[in-house]
Amino acid sequence: MKQTHRFILALLLAQMLAGNQAVAESPTKSELATAKEWALDTLLADNPEAPFSFSYDGKLSSGLLGEWKVTRGGRTLDARRHEHTLVWTDAETRLQLRCVVMEYADFPVVEWTLWLKNTGQEDTALLENIQGLDVRFEREEAGEFVLRGVRGDSCMAESFHPYALKLGPDAVKRCSPPVAGDKVSGKSSDGPDGWPYWNLQRPGGGMILAVGWPGQWEATFTRDRDRGLRVRAGQQLTRLVLKPGEEIRTPSITLLFWLGDDVVRAQNIWRSWYLSHVLPRVAGRPQPPTAAVWVDGTLASWPSVQAYLDAGIRPDICWRDAGGLKTWYPSSNGPFTDKKAWLNTGTWEVDPTKYPGGFKPFSDKAHTNGMQFLLWFEPERVGDPNSWLGKNHPEWLLPGNSAGDVLNLGDPEVLAWLIEHLDAMVKSQGLDWYREDLNGSNYGTAWRKHDAPDRQGITENLYVQGHLAFWDELRQRHPHLRIDSCASGGRRNDLETMRRAVPLLRSDWSVAAYAKEPLQNEGNQAQTYGLSSWLPWQGTGVPSTRTRGSRGSSTVPI
Repeated sequence: MKQTHRFILALLLAQMLAGNQAVAESPTKSELATAKEWALDTLLADNPEAPFSFSYDGKLSSGLLGEWKVTRGGRTLDARRHEHTLVWTDAETRLQLRCVVMEYADFPVVEWTLWLKNTGQEDTALLENIQGLDVRFEREEAGEFVLRGVRGDSCMAESFHPYALKLGPDAVKRCSPPVAGDKVSGKSSDGPDGWPYWNLQRPGGGMILAVGWPGQWEATFTRDRDRGLRVRAGQQLTRLVLKPGEEIRTPSITLLFWLGDDVVRAQNIWRSWYLSHVLPRVAGRPQPPTAAVWVDGTLASWPSVQAYLDAGIRPDICWRDAGGLKTWYPSSNGPFTDKKAWLNTGTWEVDPTKYPGGFKPFSDKAHTNGMQFLLWFEPERVGDPNSWLGKNHPEWLLPGNSAGDVLNLGDPEVLAWLIEHLDAMVKSQGLDWYREDLNGSNYGTAWRKHDAPDRQGITENLYVQGHLAFWDELRQRHPHLRIDSCASGGRRNDLETMRRAVPLLRSDWSVAAYAKEPLQNEGNQAQTYGLSSWLPWQGTGVPSTRTRGSRGSSTVPI
């Protein structure tokens, strides 16, 4: 296929919808009963053995909650989901603990999230080591615990490489996004030990676990010398007091119970649940497999898109990314030059010198031809001190590193501005997809440097809440809008993120690798193999086509 405009880069993506109805796996009645019994014993009983923990004023929550007033409520969300809410209140300090539990009628899944709020008039005592998950599992005499998972994304062929780790007596496995000295990643699926999903197998069955936290989490699996395994997970650092009216939350915790010894079947139950209850929906329908073509975004470049249509290829999405040397936003006066000019972020307006009419003429043309329009953003990193944000609101920025500063989404004023600004961009540019990237590193470092000694973890917690609220509000205002999650590849694909977005490109490594060895790259096949057990909907790239006779692009959902 001949490309007729020099700014066009064609990239088609296939979403791996491997958990479709043809291969859907249904749980047994025994598995459903196991999940319900576990929820009743640990979360919903009159005196539950709470599967979470924290320290308050030097005392463990296990010894405190029995002394606090508790109220219970619930509501049926639909035929398949029932939500329980338990609220404990300390009469003396007015600290309130709210636990929201979700039960599913069609899958053996239990989920919960904790919220801690200061309803009093003074600062609370010190809250420490808040664990959204803290539970002990036991095995039978024969056999052993086996922890199964994959590596997080490092933009290498090794990304999503599966592992199976036998947890013998006294074994300890610690997982988190990378931490090296004072350098803290903050990206939820980053690095060798940064994948926040596991399948914990024991004789006769097991549990699939997921930590939903688009920030710096930590999980530990600690085997004792007998038959037990303690599993803990939460925000990695919490040591803080809460000010009056202030509220924090834990990562969401998801457990799926399965029986037998067929690990592949267990993963297929997970994938079926994911497609039924996690994959974002528009107009009540889950996101279907899709293909995209990279575009320049001007009407002058439309002939390159028309060439696909004339050849009988109809992409679903016209995708306008950062643009490399030709960014769509002002970026020429920042610290980054040449091929890195796109890193000069912080002014989220369409550059009038390059696009005097904006993107609306192009998006209208795409809509007329039955296609959607996607635009790339990276609002959290401000790479240019001369940008609009850098010059007008330096007080909104958390000091970062050489890649730029971090926009503090935990600040209500900042959050309100970002919501209104992006809302206006969606309307004015005719966006169907909002693609959000997150480049640079050490977001966790920026959060922690902003914390006082008795407020460790507060900046990250409020930031994560703000980021999720931002996405939720965009989707509320624009029910047709889809969100594509990117973070230097697939480095922020935790379950809370995946409830709101899909990864059109699972790793930045994929495109570079495909360009070298189109459609035959073993590393990309390995990534598909490793990741598909966890994310049944994911995207990867195929090479650009620039000259007549070059290899065409094609996609096949699997």
